[in-house]
Amino acid sequence: MKKEVRQAKIEQLITQNEIGTQEELMDVLAQEGIKATQATISRDIREMRIIKEPNGSGRIRYTIFKGNSPSEEEKMYAAISDSVTDVTLVQTMNVVHTLPRTANVLSAIIDDLKKEEVVGTIAGYDTILVISKNKEDAKIMNDLFNKYLRIGRS
Repeated sequence: MKKEVRQAKIEQLITQNEIGTQEELMDVLAQEGIKATQATISRDIREMRIIKEPNGSGRIRYTIFKGNSPSEEEKMYAAISDSVTDVTLVQTMNVVHTLPRTANVLSAIIDDLKKEEVVGTIAGYDTILVISKNKEDAKIMNDLFNKYLRIGRS
């Protein structure tokens, strides 16, 4: 099966179903007659920019991160205000603590913006490591996080 067809089916399935793991996705694809290895699914998830986010009942589900809209900066500011609980500047990095299960969404937004002050991010369950190329860029990002963190607390 062609990658484009498989990925279109994956998008349809995660939009219509609450799928939260690669195993669940592989099972649903198999039910649709599409056989794919875990490595293929993992690659598709990365290429399609599929992220995990909580649904209304607290269960984690896959969704496709949509980026490059004109309001991505506002989305980042809102995500900082809504989810960041603390930020610590460490040399050329910012350690950003978030509410549980929100780190990967904010990290994806930051990555998508391709800010010149950010070399890359690493996200976990409730922590993001924002890596900058120098102390000045890290300070700019720290100031940005702190500005919108305070807005969320007021």
